Amino acid sequence: MIKLERFSVMNFENAMRGARNPLNSWDRMDSYTENGKFIMGPNDLDLAKRLCKAGTDHRKFIRMIFVTVDITAPLYWWKEYDTYKVGTVANSTSTMHKIHSKPFDINDFSTDHMNDKTIKMMNHIIDVLEELRLDFVNTKDNKSWYSMIALLPESYNQMRTCTFSYENVANMYYSRKNHKLSEWHTFCEWIEKLPYFKEFFLEN
Repeated sequence: MIKLERFSVMNFENAMRGARNPLNSWDRMDSYTENGKFIMGPNDLDLAKRLCKAGTDHRKFIRMIFVTVDITAPLYWWKEYDTYKVGTVANSTSTMHKIHSKPFDINDFSTDHMNDKTIKMMNHIIDVLEELRLDFVNTKDNKSWYSMIALLPESYNQMRTCTFSYENVANMYYSRKNHKLSEWHTFCEWIEKLPYFKEFFLEN
């Protein structure tokens, strides 16, 4: 399971102005903002597509386009996402500080690809986690807290607010679009819907 919510894309105008700096072609800029939405003109879109097609040395402008999004995903997915550390920032909900603040529930975990046997085991683990949580809340016994953290399954869902550039987005898309994990497929489908991503990278 993965959810991508509350996203915004920023800095298109400045990025395109910078893309025109090498040839001093600012007079050809024809993009504009309408009702808060950036609309690329034909001249700017043609330039952007040519730069993206020319490769990473030429498409520096996409490193100036930023995406912010709230992602909720299981820990096993976050371990793979953390490969993309360069140029990305993330603030997560705190497992260390808040893991004991609410009762454990099956909805706290990604179980959509589990079979019946695994779901049964998952429910047992949740019962044990809840016992440990209540013991920690009532006694502040540090061993109960450590046991809770150590037992927490990889399927536990964590939410992070992430910021990355279109360069990061392109790298993630091409690296993960055929990945075995379905969460990456959902993530890449979301990427395809970002403003002008298809035009930049998926159209000839």
